[in-house]
Amino acid sequence: MAQETVSAPAYDASSIQVLEGLSAVRRRPGMYIGSTDARGLHHLVWEVVENSIDEVLAGACTHIEVTLHADGSCTVKDNGRGIPVEEHPKYHKPTLEIVMTVLHAGSKFDRNVYKVSGGLHGVGVHVVNALSEWFEIRVRRNGHEYFQRYERGAPVDPLKIVGPSDTTGTEARFKPDSTVLETVVFEKETVERRLKELSFLNAGVTIGFRDERDDTAVTFHHAGGVAEYVEDLNASSNALFRPPIYLHAKRDTTDVELALQYNDGYNETTLAFVNNINTVDGGSHVVGLRAALTRTLNDYARKRGFVKGDKESLTGEDVREGLTAVLSIKVLEPQFEGQTKARLGNSEVKGQVESAVNEKLAEFLEEHPAVGQALISKAVQAAQAREAARKARELTRRKGLLEGGGLPGKLADCHSRDPAVCELFLVEGDSAGGTAKQGRDREFQAVLPLRGKILNVEKARLDKMLQNEHIRALIMAIGIGIGDETDITRLRYHKIILMTDADVDGSHIRTLLLTLFYRKMPLLISEGHVFIAQAPLYRIQKGQKFHWAYSDEERDQVLQEFGGMKGVVIQRYKGLGEMNAGQLADTTMRPGARTLLRVTVDDAARANMLFQVLMGEEVEPRRAYIQEHAVEVTNLDI
Repeated sequence: MAQETVSAPAYDASSIQVLEGLSAVRRRPGMYIGSTDARGLHHLVWEVVENSIDEVLAGACTHIEVTLHADGSCTVKDNGRGIPVEEHPKYHKPTLEIVMTVLHAGSKFDRNVYKVSGGLHGVGVHVVNALSEWFEIRVRRNGHEYFQRYERGAPVDPLKIVGPSDTTGTEARFKPDSTVLETVVFEKETVERRLKELSFLNAGVTIGFRDERDDTAVTFHHAGGVAEYVEDLNASSNALFRPPIYLHAKRDTTDVELALQYNDGYNETTLAFVNNINTVDGGSHVVGLRAALTRTLNDYARKRGFVKGDKESLTGEDVREGLTAVLSIKVLEPQFEGQTKARLGNSEVKGQVESAVNEKLAEFLEEHPAVGQALISKAVQAAQAREAARKARELTRRKGLLEGGGLPGKLADCHSRDPAVCELFLVEGDSAGGTAKQGRDREFQAVLPLRGKILNVEKARLDKMLQNEHIRALIMAIGIGIGDETDITRLRYHKIILMTDADVDGSHIRTLLLTLFYRKMPLLISEGHVFIAQAPLYRIQKGQKFHWAYSDEERDQVLQEFGGMKGVVIQRYKGLGEMNAGQLADTTMRPGARTLLRVTVDDAARANMLFQVLMGEEVEPRRAYIQEHAVEVTNLDI
């Protein structure tokens, strides 16, 4: 048989493609908006809204209206100055058309127009235009109303005047393109939460939000700004003092706003923003804030005799216990790490924030001694608990070494030592744990059974946590430590998979584990290492054919395909232990066959509120939340 010779395709000048205009955005949308899923979809809204917010920061806008329409489109309208429409001197086209179609075009680069903005990453309204099925923009300016329509980034008609106008502003309506985005259905709660957040961060603006799909509307206006935001975050906690401390200062060209309040809990919630962008991974401004808090409170404590000499001192962990803070800074030239702007890189900002907070907080504490007393008492108690926690850690380490290798005895570890391929299943109970151990792939899958419910860390200090057998086992197995000692490079498994029963107890255990990770090992979640396994609820068989169903709806669909109930055997699984090892492996553990849900925290403020309400000490907020959301329960196990 003759052997076919396959030659490689020619690699010459003709192989190099130049993506002109906005085609690069449509070809690689993830490079510009982070992803093509729900997060990327909502990023389109944020980009258009940020244009209006930049007008607010420039002192030119007081009202913004956002509407989600029944046809899947979104409108953002403001009373700002309106995008310029005059002919651009270089391109000889209307400036509006340049802004809508040319990458890296915009007035955010001119500091005479915008002192600060959230732009400077080449992502803006032109990217939204490129990723929209159609985009219609109206500009009210110069006594006229101008209109232009675009389809998939290209203008349909020239810019035209459609009528007179005695007001100014911009109105943009766009429909996301389903051919380049995985989902084009806006989530009402996601949009509403971001608009509420922006109203806190920009105290002078009024933001209206309407969802025509369910005919609801709400208006946000928070004259109290970031201080009111902290009160909102602490609504379900016992604050140690009221109102929150509010500090405002300028260092060089950087504007620093900080509001902070302590509660009687043990966890820290710090939300940090740069030019209204939530820097979820922190950065130099957060480092500066933490350094200032530690230094200022130590100085204050020494002056009043709470801490003696230089040998005794409060650590960062001590002074942040029970802290709720919102830090909002405005920077002329923000340098963000990564396209999604999750971390601030400007090195000079650390010193600016540290200096501003040091000075203003020290002044505040001198003028409000009762608040200072409450803060230092809280921090000193935390320091005492820290010392107890240190002893518990040492005991844990010694115990681990005695038991061999520092790993818990119940852990069935995998053979591989490459964390990138290793998986750890956290399984409810010894019975399901035994089944999982038999069904796993020993090469890369480890199993740690958890007997009963772990400690609720929302209500416990670190020292009490480390006395809990299950939490110690988890810490040793995962390997990164907790709190300020966390080192993500020591992570032993890049997938931490929660595998619990599909009942109330299983949901509770899952929530307790997520509370532990969110509060004490947040990098596990923010870096995408935590997953929830989806076990089937039903096995439906007719003759030799069978299907797994993961919901009641899927069960009904399978029954319809089988032509009804006749001759059908349905097995309902209430617990993982009811499946044999092969079934559990085939449905829930084996890559390719299983379904895993990655745990993310897109909205830290919302997550913080839920953990406080559902897992905290206060009963009334929890009762109110349950009553409000009871009608949404779809799978109640009684």
